[in-house]
Amino acid sequence: MNPSMKLLLLLIIALEISFTTIISLNVALIILALIYLLSHRTRLRTLGWLLLIPLLPAIGLWSTQYINGSGDKTLMAWVLFTRIYAFVFTGATFTLTTDVLQLTDSLEQNWHLPAKFAYGVLAAYNLVPRIQHEVQVIRAAGLMRGQALSFWSPQLYFKAILVSINWSQNLAQAMHSHGFVEDAPRTHYRQIPLTKLDWTIVIGGVLLLQVGVFVIPWR
Repeated sequence: MNPSMKLLLLLIIALEISFTTIISLNVALIILALIYLLSHRTRLRTLGWLLLIPLLPAIGLWSTQYINGSGDKTLMAWVLFTRIYAFVFTGATFTLTTDVLQLTDSLEQNWHLPAKFAYGVLAAYNLVPRIQHEVQVIRAAGLMRGQALSFWSPQLYFKAILVSINWSQNLAQAMHSHGFVEDAPRTHYRQIPLTKLDWTIVIGGVLLLQVGVFVIPWR
C-alpha cells in the first residue's frame, strides 16, 4: 500500500476514535491491527512490548476516570483504557511496516511536499545514528579531561548541537554541489505510484469505520 495513503487512513481512524465512546470498536481495531502485524511477521517480543509499555498510562487513565470521573465512570474508564491500546497498535501498523525512505518519496511525489523539507527530514533521520555516536565521543573526550558529562548535562547536548549544525551546513553544500535546486522540476529514481487500489483501501476503510461507529449497535 502507498505509504502516504496508509498514513492518511490511520490519521482518520485516530481522529474518529478520539471522539467515540465505543469499547468494542477500539477492541476490534486492536485485533485487526494485531492480525496485520502478525501477517507482516512482526516479532512476538515487539508485540509484547506494545502490550507492556502502554499499560501504565492506560491504568492511570482508567483509575483517574473511575475514581474522579462523572457520568458512567466504568464505561468511560474502559473507553480510555482501550483507546490507548487502539492508538498504539494502529500506530504500530504504520511505524513497524513502513519504510521511511518510501514515505518521504511518497509525500514528495504524491502529496507535493516541498522537496527541500522532504530531503531535510530524511537527512535528519539518517543522521540519528551518527549523532548517537558523536554523543559517545563527546562523553569519552570529557572523561579524558576529567569531566563526567551525564545524560542530563547541558554541555553534552550543546556540543552535540554544534556538531549537528556543522553537519547540516556540509549537507546543504553537498546537495547544491550535486545539482539540487529548490522548486526546480525534478525526476525521480524511485517512483512511488498512487493507484486506484490505494484509494479503494482508504475509502473502504473509512466507510467500514463509519459502519462501526454509526450502524453496528455495540458498546
